[in-house]
Amino acid sequence: MSVNTSNAYGQISISDLAIAKVASHTAMECYGIVEMVSRRFTDSLAELLKKDSGGKGIKVTTSGNRIYIDVYVVVKYGVSINAVAESLKEAVKYKVERFTGMIVNTVNVNVIGVKL
Repeated sequence: MSVNTSNAYGQISISDLAIAKVASHTAMECYGIVEMVSRRFTDSLAELLKKDSGGKGIKVTTSGNRIYIDVYVVVKYGVSINAVAESLKEAVKYKVERFTGMIVNTVNVNVIGVKL
């Protein structure tokens, strides 16, 4: 799927993979995030076979001009998980809205594990 919008110059279509890559890069820049992880084993296997796994750990769902994002991360041991998750939500929402010019309805952060 993709998100579509139009302006005076024509129609713009942004793929879910492009949105996932922006969200993934933003997440890795956040303090306390160690790595992005896949949701299922089959996703991990598929990413091993791909050349570019830019959207690893991100699931993007679009409905009309609304964007829903699920983020799967491993956080650093000793940090406040709640503070890191809130910071991650705000950063991803801001960057994706700025990138697409559309509304991010929800950002769900799923902490899969903790690493030293």
